Amino acid sequence: MTDIRLLAYCLGIEVYQMEDGIFISQESYAKEMLKKFKMDNCKPINTPIECRVKLSKHDEGERVDPTFFKSLVGSLRYLTCTRPDILYVVGLLSHYMETPTTSHLRTAKRILRYIKGTIHFGLLYSSSNDFRLVGYSDSDWASDMNDRKSTTGYVFFMGDIAFTWISKKQPIVSMSTCETEYIVATSCVCHAIWL
Repeated sequence: MTDIRLLAYCLGIEVYQMEDGIFISQESYAKEMLKKFKMDNCKPINTPIECRVKLSKHDEGERVDPTFFKSLVGSLRYLTCTRPDILYVVGLLSHYMETPTTSHLRTAKRILRYIKGTIHFGLLYSSSNDFRLVGYSDSDWASDMNDRKSTTGYVFFMGDIAFTWISKKQPIVSMSTCETEYIVATSCVCHAIWL
C-alpha cells in the first residue's frame, strides 16, 4: 500500500507527498470545472482532439455565446499548469474566442470529455540522480488556416521529469517545413541556453 499525503492545496493545485516523489495535480479543480460546464456525466474519450482537425475563424456553424466560450477556454488554460497534454489544443481554441462557432465549442467539449477520462493525470516529480537536460521540439507547418502560421512546441526534461514546456504560434509565416523546423529548433536552443 502506498503512503500518500496531501502537502498543500492552493488555487486548485494539489501537491501530494508519495513514496516515489511529489505528485502535483488539479483533480479537484478539473471536477469543479466539469460540473460548472455541465459535463460531469459525459462519456470519457482517449484523445483531446481528433486527428487532422482544422479550425478556422470562418467555420460554418451557428455562433455561440463568446462570454461562455471565453470562460470555458480560460478554465482549460488554467488546467494546463499540470496538464501539458492539453496545451496544444487549448492554445488552438484560444484563437477563436472573439467569434466562436458550434465547431469551436464542440472541440472544447471534446477536451472536457478527455479530461473526464484522465482526471487523475498530473505531474510526478521523483527523486533521481540523473541530471541530464534533455529537450524535444516539434512543429507543424502552416497549421493555422487563417494566417498560415505554424505552431511550435517543445518540452525539457531533467532526467525523466518534464519541468518546462511550451506550445505557441510562430511569429512569421514559413515557406517550407524545413524552415518551420529551423524556427522551432532555434527557439528551443535559446530556451536551453537560458535554462
